[in-house]
Amino acid sequence: MALDPLVIKLGLALGLSLFFGLAFEELRAKALQARPGGIRTFPLLTLMGALLYLIEPDRKLAFIAGLLVLGAWLLTFYRRQIEAGETEAHVELVPPICNLLAYLIGAAALAQPAWVAVAATVVSVLLLTGREQLHALAQKVELAEITTAAKFLILTGIVLPLLPNEPVTTLTALTPMKAWLALLAVCTLSYVSYLLQRFFASADSDLAVAFLGGLYSSTATTVVLARAAAAEPSGNAVAQAGIILATGVMYLRLLAVVAVFDLALAARLGPALLVLSLAGLLMAGVQYRRAHGQVSAARGTTPRNPLEISTAAIFAVLFVVISIATVWVRAHFGALGLDALALVVGFTDIDPFVLSLAQGSTGAMPVATAMAAILFATASNNILKAIYTISFAGWRASLPAAGALIALAAAGIAVAVFA
Repeated sequence: MALDPLVIKLGLALGLSLFFGLAFEELRAKALQARPGGIRTFPLLTLMGALLYLIEPDRKLAFIAGLLVLGAWLLTFYRRQIEAGETEAHVELVPPICNLLAYLIGAAALAQPAWVAVAATVVSVLLLTGREQLHALAQKVELAEITTAAKFLILTGIVLPLLPNEPVTTLTALTPMKAWLALLAVCTLSYVSYLLQRFFASADSDLAVAFLGGLYSSTATTVVLARAAAAEPSGNAVAQAGIILATGVMYLRLLAVVAVFDLALAARLGPALLVLSLAGLLMAGVQYRRAHGQVSAARGTTPRNPLEISTAAIFAVLFVVISIATVWVRAHFGALGLDALALVVGFTDIDPFVLSLAQGSTGAMPVATAMAAILFATASNNILKAIYTISFAGWRASLPAAGALIALAAAGIAVAVFA
């Protein structure tokens, strides 16, 4: 015999409140202080909230009245704590808020899908039990990082919804919204990599820093590591491994970005990019084994913030200009002209070019044509990075990385021509 859905929902609510109460009991035990709520109180509050919700589910007056009574009692308790002369560290809003959440769990389990009540309870428990870690993180995060997060929210939550999704010129099918989506795709990946590198990657984890740098920008990582190697020759071999690794990761980043906008193109590009990435990772591993025991040349370097307004503006302008140029070149010179443009673009920033092809803003084209153009762009970009490496680190010192980059460029061209 199947259980009544109401019984299942009430059981879920009580189970969640017990789980919440256990976490609260641990917090109260650590504080060595009597606080309202716990393993018995929370299930009772949840049950009361559920029953009051069921009494009058249409206007929910009984449930609201119960919430007001509970809130008034918690307010009185909080004020008495203050009047009793409790120290600021002991007078907290967390216990009253937890009691209110316990009361709301019952109604949430009855009125919403099960995942809503489960998610709310789990998040509450994580926030409750992660107090020390969260406070440590708050002390570690600088004001500049909060500003950076605010910029990201502005880019995603304010600017994007306001942009039109219609072309504003006949020169390209690109719309302002698509251009901004392309910017956000790159910025999001770069921002996540920046945060991981800024807060979680150890300065001693040479390959981890290079890997995250490849997700952020393989060209920028190459320049940083080559300059660091020139300044600290004892770490040159490690820097060379990092340069190769960043380029190997670049192929994975491009594949992920393309897949967001064009799965068919990503499926066609996937085997080639994965093989090139694997080759780069293997060469980086071999070079790193040769450098075993050396000091990292990049130790102490700080990644650049990827969400600077000037950087975003330059990317957006480049994306529009390259999109228009791609349409014009393809219309007048065909696939051969597009390949030539790809080789030129690789000496600047390949992300706008790759995204313009993935989004279809340059008009419909065969997948093979787009694939070849992207591979040509990555090849010329690798040549550019080899030039940077040689220029900053010197010919002899940069031979492993420069040779690997040129080999990857040649392999990319070969795949583009014969695939």
